[in-house]
Formats: sequence, structure tokens, C-alpha cells
Amino acid sequence: MSSIFPEKGLIVSCQALADEPLHGGDTMTKMARAAVQSGAIGIRTNGVFDILCIKQEVNVPVIGLIKRDIPGSAIFITPTLTEVKAIVSAGADIVALDVTDREGRLEAVKPLIAYAHEHGVAVMADVSTLEEGLAAEKLGVDFIGTTLSGYTPYSRQQDEPDFELLAQLCASVQVPVVAEGRIWSPEDAAKAMQTGVPYVVVGSAITRPQLITSRYVNAVRNSLDSGEVKR
Repeated sequence: MSSIFPEKGLIVSCQALADEPLHGGDTMTKMARAAVQSGAIGIRTNGVFDILCIKQEVNVPVIGLIKRDIPGSAIFITPTLTEVKAIVSAGADIVALDVTDREGRLEAVKPLIAYAHEHGVAVMADVSTLEEGLAAEKLGVDFIGTTLSGYTPYSRQQDEPDFELLAQLCASVQVPVVAEGRIWSPEDAAKAMQTGVPYVVVGSAITRPQLITSRYVNAVRNSLDSGEVKR
């Protein structure tokens, strides 16, 4: 199923959670249209509504996921078969789900992966370490993303993208590796591609203006506090 994307390139993540300013309406659909007009080869999005709407508006593959909080669990991205079924029904080309080595997840995802494949939908494993990527490949996933590096307590904790993990995965697995996580600049995206990945996902740096603005605000404040700016 790796031929879903006809070429290598940028995938834009168009997501807004319920407590974020751009949540609801057709905002993420417009974000997706703008991204595709500018050359994005795919879209990653959260929730049935946005998957349905974006699929109707763009002609590139859509990676679908559903973020759901389950009390007492750290698994957040497409945690159960219920979410997988909803994503498949909404028409996503790829289902993204947490494939980390916690809470028995590597066993729990087996029926989720099987269901997606039975319905002709590919699976992207969101992992945080090389070991999880190797396990995900054995489970039969179609793509491996570094989405969760830094979001599990045992993975590498850093502010920049996990270029080391990208290089390790590219050298160790046969399925396509997707760079995702903390990619804040075109230079980061280019550096990620240089590790050998065919696809780079960028989300917050493009589609979450509150986070983009906060980075500028912090930079300006730090500059003022340091005395670098003439008052």
C-alpha cells in the first residue's frame, strides 16, 4: 500500500482540538485546500467530521486519526477498534494509530491493523523509538511515523526533531518512514528528508497559529529581556 502517495514530499497535518481557536466549521478543510494548492502531497487530520470534509475537497491521500482521552490510559491516538471503524467509514486512505510499547499496546493493535487492511485502508504506526518501529513493521503496518518520539517517558526528550531516530528507522525497516514531530522550519523539513525518509509531516508550524504566535512572542520577549533590542 506504500504507493498511496505518488511521489515523495510534504504532508500537512490539519488538526485543531476542541479547546483550540480554529476548532470546528470548515477551518481545517480550508487549511487542507491551501496546503494542497501549495504542493502538499497529503493531509493528516483528526476526527470524522474533518476527514469527511477534507476528503471531499482535496485530491490527495488523507491520513485519518481520532484523538480520544481514556481515563487511566496514556494511549491517545486512535486507541480502540471503535475509532478505527469510524476513520475507515469516513473514507480515510490511511489510519494512524499509536503503536508504542506500553499498556500491552503491541498486542492490542493487531485487530485494529487487521480491520483496516480488511477494508483496504493502510495503517501508519505512530512510534517513539527504533524498537517500536521494528515491532510495528513485524505487525504489518504500511508506514512508520516518528510522531510520538518525546511523548513517551522512555523516548528521546528534546526540542528539535528526532533526526537520529529517522536515520535509524530508514536504515532498519523496509516500509516507508514518515518524519513527524517538532518540525518547525523549512530547514528542519529538508534535514529530515536528508535522513532518507520519503515523507515529512508538518502540522503546528503551518496550521496552529496560536503556537506559531507564541514562538514569536517568546522570541520578542526574550530579546527585550536580554537587552538586545534598543528601547
